[in-house]
Amino acid sequence: MTTASLVTLDDIRAAAHRLRGAVVRTPLLPTDWSDPARPLWIKPESLQVIGAFKVRGALNAVGRIDAAVRSRGVVAYSSGNHAQAVAYAAATFGIDAHIVMPQETPDIKVRKTREHGAKVVLCGAGQREAVAAELVEQTGATLVPPFDHPDVIAGQGTAGLEIAEDMPEVANVLIPVSGGGLASGIGTAVKALCPQAQIFGVEPELAADTAAGLRAGHRVPMPIAERNRTIADGLRSEPSALTFAHLQRVLTDVLTVSEEEIRSAVRELAFKAHLVSEPSGAVALAAYRRHTLPPGPTVMVLSGGNVEPGMLREILAGPSAGAEHQGH
Repeated sequence: MTTASLVTLDDIRAAAHRLRGAVVRTPLLPTDWSDPARPLWIKPESLQVIGAFKVRGALNAVGRIDAAVRSRGVVAYSSGNHAQAVAYAAATFGIDAHIVMPQETPDIKVRKTREHGAKVVLCGAGQREAVAAELVEQTGATLVPPFDHPDVIAGQGTAGLEIAEDMPEVANVLIPVSGGGLASGIGTAVKALCPQAQIFGVEPELAADTAAGLRAGHRVPMPIAERNRTIADGLRSEPSALTFAHLQRVLTDVLTVSEEEIRSAVRELAFKAHLVSEPSGAVALAAYRRHTLPPGPTVMVLSGGNVEPGMLREILAGPSAGAEHQGH
């Protein structure tokens, strides 16, 4: 991967101009219950129209397709949030969307994708890319990948521009990592504008392929069956060559968290921050609680809030829910 192929600050600024008024400029929400040495702010991307940050990359990527080509529609594959984002972007541009989703995708994400007018195609584990390629062949539509594309990375990076503008003195930024598009984009923007900031990716212990890859200096494959064990269903992908090259450049480290730490973070966000988070969206808070970060202002990205109601009820009723709720 050459330096020339990496997304730049100018690419992200161009995406921000393209997206102005089309996405929510999410605020940095202060907390009064964090470590005073590392005061914590939450960037709630769960407040986007589709409930997750993915709308940034999808709208930027679809908007960059030549209009004549775009009229033939788009195809995407996703466990959920990218699916909804591309479906929403397609509806925004008035074009067809075919979305390939694994059969184990939470029902709420399938339903919401269909509500945006997309045609959903369910497939077996590990079959998403192949089925999507067949649909591209059949329809002549354009593939909008969930993370492996410069326009998608640039769109996600607009969240990093907002962090840098709102908190130029930021010391630490915590970002969930799966395919790596969000951390690639945010990391690129923040490192360019706030060079003192430390950028930490966060993964579940049960899907810690990026942490292993950064230690090894190259991507380390992890079987799908292993990655699928984590409750954080949005963090079961592996980085591409493109995103891994960005991550190697911008991440200070990748921090890992346990399944119970993720559940506890979902509860903490609900009871203390009054924010609904899916497990994947809460891993940054779990890392803030588990790991000792450098002192200074810290931002965690709450990447999404699309959680199955039944799962949310079960997590909120967990063993320490009452204790966490006490006094808040």
